[in-house]
Amino acid sequence: MKSRPFKQVDVFTATAYRGNPLAVVIDGTGLDDAAMQRFAQWTNLSETTFLLPPTEPTADYRVRIFTPGGELPFAGHPTIGTCHAWLQAGGKPKVAGLVVQQCGAGLVPLRREGDRLAFAAPPLKRSAPSPALLAKVAGALGLKAQQIVAAQVLDNGPVWFGLLVEDADAVLALQPDHRMLKELGVKAGVAGVPAAVDISPLIGRSNREARAFGNRKAAEYDDGAKIDLEVRAFAEPIGVQEDPVTGSLNASLAEWLIADGHMPERYLAAQGQCLGRAGRVYIERDAEGKIWVGGDAVTCVDGNVTL
Repeated sequence: MKSRPFKQVDVFTATAYRGNPLAVVIDGTGLDDAAMQRFAQWTNLSETTFLLPPTEPTADYRVRIFTPGGELPFAGHPTIGTCHAWLQAGGKPKVAGLVVQQCGAGLVPLRREGDRLAFAAPPLKRSAPSPALLAKVAGALGLKAQQIVAAQVLDNGPVWFGLLVEDADAVLALQPDHRMLKELGVKAGVAGVPAAVDISPLIGRSNREARAFGNRKAAEYDDGAKIDLEVRAFAEPIGVQEDPVTGSLNASLAEWLIADGHMPERYLAAQGQCLGRAGRVYIERDAEGKIWVGGDAVTCVDGNVTL
C-alpha cells in the first residue's frame, strides 16, 4: 500500500454538495481489480475512478470506473469529474481545448466551455422493449400504462430502460419497488417535461406525444435555472437505489428524445431533486449531429489516500 493523490469531486453542479459526488484516485497504477473494487465499496459512492496511463496513442489518460457493485465501461458523471480532477492535478491535453479519455467503452472526447466540461455522447444502440417487460418495469416503478408516453432500451455502454412519462410531477412522485427492479435486472431512467415547458413548435405531428407536450413554458427552479426535462435514475442491480445525477443516462435520453422529436436540440435537464440535490445537465446537438453532455464540477476533498 502507498499514499496516492486523491480528490472527491461534486459533478453536474457549480455549488458544492448539490450534485453527484465522485471519488478519484489520481494514480491508480499497481492496483489490481480486487483492490479497486474494494475501495469503491468502501467509499460507498455511486462511482469511484482510477486514473492510469493511456494505452491508446491519442488518449490523454485512461480511467477505470467502479460502482459499489462492479466495473462500468463508461459513465457520464465520472467522465466529467475525472477530467476535472486530472486537469486540476496538472494534466495537459495533447490537443489544446480537447481532452481525450480512454475507458472501457473506447475513446471519449471532452471539450472545455469556460469552467464547464462536456463529453461527446458515445454511440447509442436502442430498441423497443417487449410489452411484457415494459409492463413489469412500469409495475415496479408504480406507473400506469396511460402515464407512459414512450419507452426504449438504451445502450451506450451502460444499459438503461428509458421511460418518457406524461410530466415531471409523475417523475418526482415515483416510489419504486427497488427489490423488483433488481430481480428484473433493470436500471430504469425516467424522464418527464415540467408542466410549464413549451416544446409544441418542435413536434409537427398531431399524435399522442404532441398532445402530451403542448402549451408549456420553461419551468423556473429556485436557483433560477429554467428546466426543460426532469430525470431520475434507479440502479439497484448495481448497488445504487437512486443515482443523484447520471451522465450516461442523460446522454442516451438526449440521443433518443431529440432524434424522435420529443426534445429540442438544446435543453437543460434537472436531476437529484428527490435526494436534496440540484443537478444540472446541459445538452446540445451540434451541427454535425453529435450530442454533447455538459456539466460543472467542484472539488470538495483534496489530499491523499493510502491504497
